Amino acid sequence: MKRIPQRMGVLATALALPAVLLAPTASAAPARLSLPAPTGPYAVGSTDLHLIDHSRRDPWVPGTVRELMVTVRYPALPSGKPKAPYMAPGVAKVVAEGDAVKLGVDADTLDYRFPTNSRLGAPAIVGKRSVVLYSPGGTLSRSHGTVLQEQLASEGYVVVAIDHTHEAEAVEFPGGRVEKKALPPSSVEVSKRVMETRVQDTRFVLDRLRLSRVGMFGHSAGGFTAGETMVEDPRVVAGADLDGSMAHSQSRRIFGRVADEGLDRPFLLMSAGDHSAASDASWQEFQRNQRGWTRETRLPDGEHFSFTDYQTLLPQLGNAQAAFVGTIDPARSVAVQRAELSAFFDRYLRHRSSDATTVPLGNAS
Repeated sequence: MKRIPQRMGVLATALALPAVLLAPTASAAPARLSLPAPTGPYAVGSTDLHLIDHSRRDPWVPGTVRELMVTVRYPALPSGKPKAPYMAPGVAKVVAEGDAVKLGVDADTLDYRFPTNSRLGAPAIVGKRSVVLYSPGGTLSRSHGTVLQEQLASEGYVVVAIDHTHEAEAVEFPGGRVEKKALPPSSVEVSKRVMETRVQDTRFVLDRLRLSRVGMFGHSAGGFTAGETMVEDPRVVAGADLDGSMAHSQSRRIFGRVADEGLDRPFLLMSAGDHSAASDASWQEFQRNQRGWTRETRLPDGEHFSFTDYQTLLPQLGNAQAAFVGTIDPARSVAVQRAELSAFFDRYLRHRSSDATTVPLGNAS
Protein backbone atom coordinates (compact mmCIF):
# COMPACT_ATOMS: atom_id res chain seq x y z
CA MET A 1 0.00 0.00 0.00
CA LYS A 2 1.29 3.44 -0.87
CA ARG A 3 2.94 5.36 1.94
CA ILE A 4 0.92 8.35 3.20
CA PRO A 5 3.01 11.56 3.15
CA GLN A 6 1.65 13.07 6.37
CA ARG A 7 4.79 14.65 7.80
CA MET A 8 5.97 17.02 5.07
CA GLY A 9 5.58 20.17 7.14
CA VAL A 10 2.72 21.59 9.12
CA LEU A 11 0.45 22.23 6.13
CA ALA A 12 0.70 18.64 5.00
CA THR A 13 -0.26 17.53 8.48
CA ALA A 14 -3.13 20.02 8.39
CA LEU A 15 -4.68 18.31 5.36
CA ALA A 16 -7.45 15.77 5.66
CA LEU A 17 -6.77 12.04 5.77
CA PRO A 18 -6.21 10.52 2.31
CA ALA A 19 -9.40 9.45 0.57
CA VAL A 20 -10.80 5.92 0.47
CA LEU A 21 -7.91 3.66 1.42
CA LEU A 22 -10.07 1.23 3.33
CA ALA A 23 -12.66 -1.19 1.99
CA PRO A 24 -16.29 -0.20 2.67
CA THR A 25 -18.17 -2.09 5.33
CA ALA A 26 -21.16 -4.15 4.28
CA SER A 27 -23.49 -2.89 7.01
CA ALA A 28 -24.71 0.62 7.77
CA ALA A 29 -25.43 -0.22 11.40
CA PRO A 30 -23.53 2.09 13.78
CA ALA A 31 -20.34 0.56 15.13
CA ARG A 32 -20.22 0.23 18.93
CA LEU A 33 -17.10 2.29 19.45
CA SER A 34 -15.29 2.60 22.76
CA LEU A 35 -11.95 3.65 24.20
CA PRO A 36 -9.71 1.57 26.49
CA ALA A 37 -10.10 2.42 30.15
CA PRO A 38 -7.22 4.34 31.73
CA THR A 39 -5.09 2.37 34.15
CA GLY A 40 -4.17 4.98 36.76
CA PRO A 41 -5.48 4.97 40.33
CA TYR A 42 -7.88 7.90 39.92
CA ALA A 43 -11.28 8.31 38.33
CA VAL A 44 -11.32 11.00 35.62
CA GLY A 45 -13.49 14.10 35.60
CA SER A 46 -14.05 16.38 32.63
CA THR A 47 -15.26 19.90 31.95
CA ASP A 48 -15.32 22.08 28.82
CA LEU A 49 -14.29 25.74 28.87
CA HIS A 50 -15.25 28.44 26.38
CA LEU A 51 -12.40 30.96 26.25
CA ILE A 52 -12.61 34.29 24.41
CA ASP A 53 -9.51 36.34 23.61
CA HIS A 54 -11.01 39.83 23.29
CA SER A 55 -7.59 41.28 22.47
CA ARG A 56 -7.11 39.22 19.31
CA ARG A 57 -8.92 39.00 15.99
CA ASP A 58 -9.49 35.58 14.51
CA PRO A 59 -6.86 35.14 11.78
CA TRP A 60 -9.10 33.03 9.54
CA VAL A 61 -12.53 34.66 9.77
CA PRO A 62 -12.40 38.48 9.41
CA GLY A 63 -14.45 40.55 11.81
CA THR A 64 -14.50 38.04 14.65
CA VAL A 65 -12.56 37.73 17.88
CA ARG A 66 -10.58 34.61 18.66
CA GLU A 67 -12.60 31.97 20.52
CA LEU A 68 -11.40 28.61 21.74
CA MET A 69 -12.89 25.50 23.30
CA VAL A 70 -10.76 23.46 25.67
CA THR A 71 -11.43 20.32 27.65
CA VAL A 72 -9.97 19.95 31.12
CA ARG A 73 -9.56 16.39 32.43
CA TYR A 74 -8.54 15.86 36.02
CA PRO A 75 -8.29 13.26 38.80
CA ALA A 76 -11.74 13.01 40.36
CA LEU A 77 -13.64 11.33 43.12
CA PRO A 78 -15.78 8.34 42.08
CA SER A 79 -19.04 9.74 40.83
CA GLY A 80 -22.36 8.84 39.28
CA LYS A 81 -22.10 11.85 36.98
CA PRO A 82 -22.81 11.11 33.30
CA LYS A 83 -19.93 10.08 31.10
CA ALA A 84 -18.64 12.73 28.73
CA PRO A 85 -19.36 12.03 25.04
CA TYR A 86 -16.37 11.51 22.79
CA MET A 87 -17.39 14.47 20.64
CA ALA A 88 -20.05 17.16 20.86
CA PRO A 89 -22.97 16.42 18.49
CA GLY A 90 -22.07 19.05 15.88
CA VAL A 91 -18.43 18.00 15.78
CA ALA A 92 -19.33 14.30 15.70
CA LYS A 93 -21.52 14.87 12.63
CA VAL A 94 -18.89 16.80 10.67
CA VAL A 95 -16.06 14.41 11.55
CA ALA A 96 -18.17 11.33 10.76
CA GLU A 97 -19.13 12.70 7.36
CA GLY A 98 -15.51 13.41 6.51
CA ASP A 99 -14.19 10.12 7.86
CA ALA A 100 -16.87 8.17 5.96
CA VAL A 101 -15.41 9.40 2.68
CA LYS A 102 -11.80 8.93 3.75
CA LEU A 103 -12.34 5.49 5.24
CA GLY A 104 -14.75 4.20 2.61
CA VAL A 105 -17.59 3.52 5.06
CA ASP A 106 -21.18 4.64 5.41
CA ALA A 107 -21.47 7.77 7.58
CA ASP A 108 -24.20 6.05 9.58
CA THR A 109 -21.65 3.53 10.87
CA LEU A 110 -19.64 6.26 12.59
CA ASP A 111 -21.22 7.57 15.77
CA TYR A 112 -18.60 9.63 17.58
CA ARG A 113 -20.97 10.54 20.43
CA PHE A 114 -20.13 7.34 22.33
CA PRO A 115 -19.27 7.69 26.05
CA THR A 116 -15.68 8.14 27.16
CA ASN A 117 -14.19 7.14 30.52
CA SER A 118 -14.48 10.72 31.86
CA ARG A 119 -17.36 11.87 34.07
CA LEU A 120 -18.82 15.31 33.30
CA GLY A 121 -18.36 17.64 36.25
CA ALA A 122 -17.21 14.92 38.64
CA PRO A 123 -15.86 16.42 41.88
CA ALA A 124 -12.14 17.04 41.63
CA ILE A 125 -9.75 15.64 44.20
CA VAL A 126 -8.53 18.62 46.20
CA GLY A 127 -4.86 19.51 45.86
CA LYS A 128 -2.29 20.99 43.53
CA ARG A 129 -1.61 18.98 40.39
CA SER A 130 0.96 19.05 37.61
CA VAL A 131 -0.62 20.36 34.41
CA VAL A 132 -0.08 19.12 30.85
CA LEU A 133 -1.42 20.80 27.70
CA TYR A 134 -2.48 18.89 24.58
CA SER A 135 -2.58 20.21 20.99
CA PRO A 136 -4.10 18.01 18.24
CA GLY A 137 -2.82 17.35 14.74
CA GLY A 138 -3.78 19.54 11.81
CA THR A 139 -7.56 19.60 11.12
CA LEU A 140 -8.11 17.16 14.01
CA SER A 141 -10.18 17.71 17.13
CA ARG A 142 -8.95 17.86 20.69
CA SER A 143 -11.09 14.75 21.14
CA HIS A 144 -8.76 12.69 18.94
CA GLY A 145 -6.24 12.46 21.79
CA THR A 146 -8.67 11.34 24.49
CA VAL A 147 -6.97 8.00 25.26
CA LEU A 148 -3.70 9.65 26.30
CA GLN A 149 -5.44 12.55 28.02
CA GLU A 150 -7.55 10.23 30.16
CA GLN A 151 -4.52 8.14 31.06
CA LEU A 152 -2.54 11.11 32.34
CA ALA A 153 -5.55 12.39 34.28
CA SER A 154 -6.00 8.96 35.86
CA GLU A 155 -2.38 9.19 37.03
CA GLY A 156 -2.98 12.50 38.78
CA TYR A 157 -2.30 15.11 36.12
CA VAL A 158 -4.62 17.89 35.01
CA VAL A 159 -4.76 17.78 31.19
CA VAL A 160 -5.91 20.79 29.16
CA ALA A 161 -6.75 19.95 25.53
CA ILE A 162 -7.05 22.83 23.04
CA ASP A 163 -9.04 23.06 19.82
CA HIS A 164 -7.59 25.45 17.22
CA THR A 165 -10.74 27.05 15.83
CA HIS A 166 -11.19 27.26 12.03
CA GLU A 167 -8.22 24.95 11.53
CA ALA A 168 -10.00 21.97 13.06
CA GLU A 169 -12.70 20.40 10.88
CA ALA A 170 -15.29 21.58 13.41
CA VAL A 171 -15.48 23.11 16.88
CA GLU A 172 -18.77 23.30 18.78
CA PHE A 173 -19.40 26.23 21.11
CA PRO A 174 -22.06 26.66 23.81
CA GLY A 175 -25.56 26.75 22.40
CA GLY A 176 -24.69 24.32 19.60
CA ARG A 177 -22.92 26.81 17.32
CA VAL A 178 -20.45 24.93 15.10
CA GLU A 179 -17.46 26.67 13.52
CA LYS A 180 -15.94 24.75 10.60
CA LYS A 181 -12.51 24.80 9.00
CA ALA A 182 -11.75 28.05 7.20
CA LEU A 183 -8.09 27.85 6.15
CA PRO A 184 -6.89 29.54 2.92
CA PRO A 185 -5.23 27.46 0.19
CA SER A 186 -2.03 25.77 1.26
CA SER A 187 1.23 27.73 1.10
CA VAL A 188 4.37 28.20 3.17
CA GLU A 189 3.05 31.55 4.40
CA VAL A 190 -0.25 30.02 5.47
CA SER A 191 1.70 27.26 7.20
CA LYS A 192 3.65 29.84 9.18
CA ARG A 193 0.44 31.64 10.13
CA VAL A 194 -1.11 28.34 11.25
CA MET A 195 1.78 27.78 13.63
CA GLU A 196 1.86 31.37 14.84
CA THR A 197 -1.86 31.12 15.59
CA ARG A 198 -1.45 27.82 17.43
CA VAL A 199 1.30 29.27 19.61
CA GLN A 200 -0.82 32.35 20.35
CA ASP A 201 -3.75 30.08 21.23
CA THR A 202 -1.57 28.10 23.62
CA ARG A 203 -0.11 31.14 25.32
CA PHE A 204 -3.58 32.63 25.72
CA VAL A 205 -4.75 29.45 27.46
CA LEU A 206 -1.73 29.64 29.77
CA ASP A 207 -2.60 33.25 30.56
CA ARG A 208 -6.34 32.71 30.94
CA LEU A 209 -5.99 29.70 33.27
CA ARG A 210 -3.04 31.31 35.09
CA LEU A 211 -0.76 28.38 34.46
CA SER A 212 2.98 28.10 34.98
CA ARG A 213 5.51 25.29 34.90
CA VAL A 214 3.46 22.99 32.69
CA GLY A 215 4.23 20.18 30.29
CA MET A 216 2.88 19.98 26.75
CA PHE A 217 2.47 17.28 24.11
CA GLY A 218 0.74 16.97 20.79
CA HIS A 219 0.29 14.83 17.73
CA SER A 220 1.71 15.87 14.34
CA ALA A 221 1.24 19.65 14.01
CA GLY A 222 0.40 19.58 17.71
CA GLY A 223 3.88 18.28 18.50
CA PHE A 224 5.36 21.06 16.37
CA THR A 225 3.14 23.47 18.34
CA ALA A 226 4.56 22.20 21.62
CA GLY A 227 8.10 22.88 20.44
CA GLU A 228 7.35 26.32 18.98
CA THR A 229 5.51 27.34 22.15
CA MET A 230 8.50 26.31 24.25
CA VAL A 231 10.78 28.55 22.17
CA GLU A 232 8.62 31.55 23.04
CA ASP A 233 7.28 30.70 26.48
CA PRO A 234 9.37 29.42 29.41
CA ARG A 235 6.22 28.39 31.30
CA VAL A 236 6.28 25.15 29.27
CA VAL A 237 9.12 23.26 30.93
CA ALA A 238 8.86 19.89 29.15
CA GLY A 239 7.42 18.94 25.76
CA ALA A 240 6.73 15.93 23.56
CA ASP A 241 6.21 15.67 19.81
CA LEU A 242 4.21 12.64 18.66
CA ASP A 243 5.25 12.08 15.05
CA GLY A 244 5.17 15.69 13.90
CA SER A 245 7.61 17.43 11.61
CA MET A 246 9.20 20.65 12.83
CA ALA A 247 9.13 22.26 9.41
CA HIS A 248 6.85 24.52 7.39
CA SER A 249 8.36 22.93 4.29
CA GLN A 250 10.76 19.99 4.34
CA SER A 251 11.49 20.17 0.62
CA ARG A 252 12.54 23.81 0.88
CA ARG A 253 14.09 23.26 4.31
CA ILE A 254 11.99 25.98 5.94
CA PHE A 255 12.20 24.83 9.52
CA GLY A 256 10.47 26.16 12.60
CA ARG A 257 12.29 28.08 15.29
CA VAL A 258 12.43 25.00 17.51
CA ALA A 259 14.45 23.14 14.88
CA ASP A 260 16.70 26.09 14.12
CA GLU A 261 17.30 27.11 17.73
CA GLY A 262 16.71 24.03 19.87
CA LEU A 263 15.63 24.22 23.51
CA ASP A 264 17.26 24.33 26.91
CA ARG A 265 14.47 22.14 28.36
CA PRO A 266 13.65 18.44 27.90
CA PHE A 267 11.84 17.35 24.76
CA LEU A 268 10.65 13.87 23.80
CA LEU A 269 10.39 12.75 20.15
CA MET A 270 8.13 9.82 19.25
CA SER A 271 7.64 8.52 15.72
CA ALA A 272 6.18 5.60 13.81
CA GLY A 273 6.73 3.64 10.62
CA ASP A 274 9.60 4.97 8.52
CA HIS A 275 9.55 8.39 10.16
CA SER A 276 12.49 9.26 12.39
CA ALA A 277 15.34 11.71 12.56
CA ALA A 278 16.98 9.65 9.83
CA SER A 279 14.20 10.64 7.41
CA ASP A 280 13.14 14.03 8.78
CA ALA A 281 15.59 16.87 8.20
CA SER A 282 13.81 19.08 10.72
CA TRP A 283 14.38 16.51 13.47
CA GLN A 284 18.04 16.29 12.49
CA GLU A 285 18.34 20.07 12.75
CA PHE A 286 16.56 20.07 16.11
CA GLN A 287 18.87 17.42 17.53
CA ARG A 288 21.93 19.38 16.38
CA ASN A 289 20.68 22.47 18.20
CA GLN A 290 19.00 20.90 21.25
CA ARG A 291 20.68 21.87 24.53
CA GLY A 292 18.31 20.17 26.94
CA TRP A 293 17.60 16.47 27.44
CA THR A 294 16.13 14.69 24.44
CA ARG A 295 15.12 11.15 23.56
CA GLU A 296 13.80 9.62 20.34
CA THR A 297 11.60 6.53 20.34
CA ARG A 298 9.79 4.86 17.44
CA LEU A 299 6.98 2.39 16.81
CA PRO A 300 8.38 0.72 13.66
CA ASP A 301 5.18 -1.21 12.96
CA GLY A 302 2.93 1.75 13.73
CA GLU A 303 1.89 4.65 11.52
CA HIS A 304 1.20 8.38 11.76
CA PHE A 305 -2.30 8.04 13.24
CA SER A 306 -1.14 5.46 15.78
CA PHE A 307 -0.65 8.51 18.02
CA THR A 308 -4.36 9.35 17.91
CA ASP A 309 -7.49 7.52 19.02
CA TYR A 310 -7.77 6.10 15.49
CA GLN A 311 -5.28 3.49 16.76
CA THR A 312 -8.05 1.94 18.83
CA LEU A 313 -11.11 3.07 16.85
CA LEU A 314 -10.27 1.88 13.33
CA PRO A 315 -9.83 -1.80 14.25
CA GLN A 316 -13.32 -1.72 15.77
CA LEU A 317 -14.74 -0.93 12.32
CA GLY A 318 -13.52 -4.28 11.03
CA ASN A 319 -11.49 -2.81 8.18
CA ALA A 320 -7.89 -3.11 7.11
CA GLN A 321 -6.25 0.06 8.42
CA ALA A 322 -2.49 -0.41 8.05
CA ALA A 323 -2.12 2.80 6.01
CA PHE A 324 -3.33 4.82 8.98
CA VAL A 325 -2.23 2.98 12.12
CA GLY A 326 0.16 0.31 10.85
CA THR A 327 0.20 -3.34 11.79
CA ILE A 328 1.08 -2.86 15.44
CA ASP A 329 -1.21 -4.47 18.00
CA PRO A 330 -3.45 -1.59 19.20
CA ALA A 331 -3.16 -2.55 22.87
CA ARG A 332 0.62 -2.65 22.64
CA SER A 333 0.75 0.69 20.83
CA VAL A 334 -1.38 2.38 23.48
CA ALA A 335 0.61 0.78 26.31
CA VAL A 336 3.92 1.99 24.90
CA GLN A 337 2.66 5.53 24.39
CA ARG A 338 1.16 5.69 27.87
CA ALA A 339 4.36 4.42 29.45
CA GLU A 340 6.64 6.79 27.52
CA LEU A 341 4.59 9.92 28.20
CA SER A 342 4.00 9.07 31.86
CA ALA A 343 7.66 8.37 32.52
CA PHE A 344 8.67 11.58 30.75
CA PHE A 345 6.28 13.89 32.57
CA ASP A 346 6.83 12.10 35.89
CA ARG A 347 10.53 12.82 35.56
CA TYR A 348 10.33 16.43 34.46
CA LEU A 349 7.16 17.69 36.15
CA ARG A 350 6.44 15.68 39.24
CA HIS A 351 9.79 16.12 40.92
CA ARG A 352 8.86 19.82 40.92
CA SER A 353 5.26 19.28 41.94
CA SER A 354 5.48 21.91 44.69
CA ASP A 355 5.52 24.51 41.92
CA ALA A 356 2.57 23.02 40.05
CA THR A 357 -0.50 25.16 39.55
CA THR A 358 -4.17 24.39 39.85
CA VAL A 359 -6.76 24.79 37.12
CA PRO A 360 -10.13 26.46 37.77
CA LEU A 361 -12.96 24.09 36.89
CA GLY A 362 -16.07 25.58 35.26
CA ASN A 363 -16.81 28.02 32.45
CA ALA A 364 -13.97 30.51 32.17
CA SER A 365 -15.14 32.82 29.39
